[in-house]
Amino acid sequence: MESMHYIGLDIHKKIIAYCIKTLSGDVIDQGTVPATRKALNDWMAKLPQPWAVAMEATIFTGWIYDYLKQHAFKITVAHPEMLKAITAAKKKNDKADAEKIADLLRVNMLPESYMAPQKLRELRRILRYRNHIVRTAVREKNKISGLLMEIGVSYAKRRLHGKKYFDDLLDDEDIPESVTNMLKLSRSNMDIFNGIQKKLIQELKENPLIQQRVKRLMTIPGVGEITALTWILETGESERFGSIKQAVSYCGLCSAQHQSAGKEHRGPISKKRNKHIQTILIEAAKIAPIWNPQLADVYRKESSKGNKNRATLAVARKLVAYMLSVEKSGKDFRSMNVQKAA
Repeated sequence: MESMHYIGLDIHKKIIAYCIKTLSGDVIDQGTVPATRKALNDWMAKLPQPWAVAMEATIFTGWIYDYLKQHAFKITVAHPEMLKAITAAKKKNDKADAEKIADLLRVNMLPESYMAPQKLRELRRILRYRNHIVRTAVREKNKISGLLMEIGVSYAKRRLHGKKYFDDLLDDEDIPESVTNMLKLSRSNMDIFNGIQKKLIQELKENPLIQQRVKRLMTIPGVGEITALTWILETGESERFGSIKQAVSYCGLCSAQHQSAGKEHRGPISKKRNKHIQTILIEAAKIAPIWNPQLADVYRKESSKGNKNRATLAVARKLVAYMLSVEKSGKDFRSMNVQKAA
């Protein structure tokens, strides 16, 4: 569109650098604007119409994307890793970065990044906060163990966090009063954190937006509520994946590839992945074979080759295949098996 104006944004915590260009590459305006809703509103009122905008995916991108989406003709979020490969240069500043993003947008060469719907991103934020709470609770558990080891008190590791056993342990005369107080405080914090995380999970499970998706995924033996919620909220819409390979790659369950001059080298698992879903899938893959005979067969077959870590990865990939299949079909896992047998 000849009359379209292309805007590149370089987003930071307090300011946003912008560059406005025409299709032919002429600069209409450049500058900065405070990263506030009021400032953005005043800035948009002065923009030439119509306009398309692009920005790099950062921690601050979400609210700006949502705020501009209702006004822009088109809005695009650029993939940060791919954008670095394209825009690498000696001269790097906010003004230059905004101009490069505008140029890539107007020539249709911007590496686009997926943006989940706003409501899903809000739920994802809750899930990640829950994960933070769980990690904090684990630190409190470790602190309890550490305090007991510091003063030479022996304890049963598997029973330590049971209420009755813990209360009986505090009656030990070898535990100084100062340590007893710290143990009680850590225990109290741990109980609070556990209560919070359970409440957050319950709210997420019962949210009408994802409730049915969670139930369908949990029909897969070996997939629990945490795995189902993480899959839904970290991947977003299942339609974004054209194949199982794409989903496996996004989850970080494949190795890095280096190919040159007809020679190919496979390295360790790529670090370019969604770390949140990768962690949960690896944890689920270690337990799922207990509940799922098919996954147990996958694990036995791969572990017989002598590498248990590769066997766990194989199970995790199979879990991805199951979950993607259930999501795209919109049917329970058991229902799919019945149809296949028929």
